[in-house]
Amino acid sequence: MDFLRVRGDTLHAYRMASATPSIRSKKNVVKAAAAKQRMLKQLICSDAPEQALRHCGFLMIAGVDEVGRGALFGPVVAAAVILPETAGGLASAGLKDSKQLPREDRERLDVSIRSMALAVSVAEVDAETIDRVNIYQATRMAMLAAVQGLDVVPDHLLIDAMRIDHPCQQTKLIYGDSLSLSIAAASVVAKVHRDALMRELDVEHPGYGLASHKGYGTPAHRKALLVQGPSMLHRRSFAPVRAVDRNAELEDLVAGELFESEPEEELVWPID
Repeated sequence: MDFLRVRGDTLHAYRMASATPSIRSKKNVVKAAAAKQRMLKQLICSDAPEQALRHCGFLMIAGVDEVGRGALFGPVVAAAVILPETAGGLASAGLKDSKQLPREDRERLDVSIRSMALAVSVAEVDAETIDRVNIYQATRMAMLAAVQGLDVVPDHLLIDAMRIDHPCQQTKLIYGDSLSLSIAAASVVAKVHRDALMRELDVEHPGYGLASHKGYGTPAHRKALLVQGPSMLHRRSFAPVRAVDRNAELEDLVAGELFESEPEEELVWPID
């Protein structure tokens, strides 16, 4: 009995040890995400970055940010906003990263931003393009289009953790939407625009719950994908979508036949 008990305890310990890395990994991810959110809430969103740039002689400073980068459905949306030098009051009005604001505050601030901004521009890059060029490049394309759409030509860009192919001088600011009023303004404008678009598309593509989760990979969205399959506006290159795409396996097979197999003989076209 002692041998069986010891053997059973050893087997149980082995199973627990085998499962521990996965469990520990999930817990670490949750802890890291919670720690990041606590850190972001402690950051102060102000016009300090803009004032520093103005001290260097820049006048038309555009904040640039995107939303929808991690969604499974629909476009990635970017906005560019040029605020006046007197826009410091937006900080006391509660302006900060759009992800940390409830919908009512975002929509209230969107109105304030648009009423005082020297220029506002919003641009979208659709799911088909995202699948073709990848989400990173699509995000840069959306940001570039937003900047190019401004009615006022900027002399400096403040961008949240990224640079784009634009001749204007640029500052890449990590956690910029939590530190810079201009970037936070762009974040709010882009978020309000994309959320409204998702509510409209929820009517055209019912059953996915787009009005609720805005196209992100929530459990409800993934369940709907499993039942209905992806729509034409889902990002088919994203793993959760591709995993339930009934055409993906056939496409992989055809692509393999076209690009991985060697031709039996070289084709020579006649020359007239």
